[in-house]
Formats: sequence, C-alpha cells, structure tokens
Amino acid sequence: MSVWPAWEVQEGGGATAWFNVRLAFTDGARVDALAVVAEGQVSIEDVRAQPALSLDDLAVFADWIEGPLFEACGAGPAEGDDEPTGSRRARPAWPRGVEGRWLLAQEYRAAQEDGVDPVLAVMCATGHSRRKSLRMIAQARDAGYLTPRHVRR
Repeated sequence: MSVWPAWEVQEGGGATAWFNVRLAFTDGARVDALAVVAEGQVSIEDVRAQPALSLDDLAVFADWIEGPLFEACGAGPAEGDDEPTGSRRARPAWPRGVEGRWLLAQEYRAAQEDGVDPVLAVMCATGHSRRKSLRMIAQARDAGYLTPRHVRR
C-alpha cells in the first residue's frame, strides 16, 4: 500500500489532512482513493477500483487503510473514541436548508477576507468533497447569500 499527502488544512488547534492511497495487488487489481483524516477518524472522499469493489469490500475499505493512514500523518484515533468501528463519521454535522446555506456563506466570506481558498474553507467546515462543496456554494449564491460568480458589465 502507498500513502502520500494530498493537502492539509489547519484550523484552530486541529488539522484535516487529505491523502492519496493506492492498494496494488499481485494479480493487477488496484484501488485508488482520496481519504481524509480528521479528529482521529478516517473518511473516504473518492474510491476508484479496477476491477470494481464489492459492496462488502467497500464497506470495510476505511478499516483496511486506517493504520497506514494514521502512520503517514502521525496521528491516531481520538482519545476516548468509544464509537463502534462500523459507525465512523469524520464529517461534522452541518445544518441543512437556509441555516446551512447562511453558515456556508459566512465561512466562504471569512476565508476570502483572510486571503485563503474559500472552497477549501467550505470543504473543511462541512467535511464534504470539493464537488459537493461547490454545489453547496452554488446553492448559497442562488439563495442570495453570496454575490453572483460572474457579473456582466
């Protein structure tokens, strides 16, 4: 198994780190993934496998790579984490609807003011992938919480 860092976001006293992971098997099969390590937990953002993984294999994929990921980033499971292995969730709870769009807009604007990538700030705040975060940003724009992306002059 190969694990290498993709990027990391520092926030407050903690960090969220994304890693590229590759499992290569002797028969030529391969699994590539983008994994997130945050607060001592593993979350999988994207998985590509050749041949495709079964649903059972996909369900335990995080367990397969958890040890090597924690070694790569020098972290371990959060202390006092008594949560059962099957119910892991690295994504923080994020409100839905109007409240979620308003909070997302606040995160986006704060990142802009601080001179950092606002999409990465939204990804870190929500725990969602880049694609999902961009959809949520578009919804906040449509709701009028953010200015339109392109303004015609």
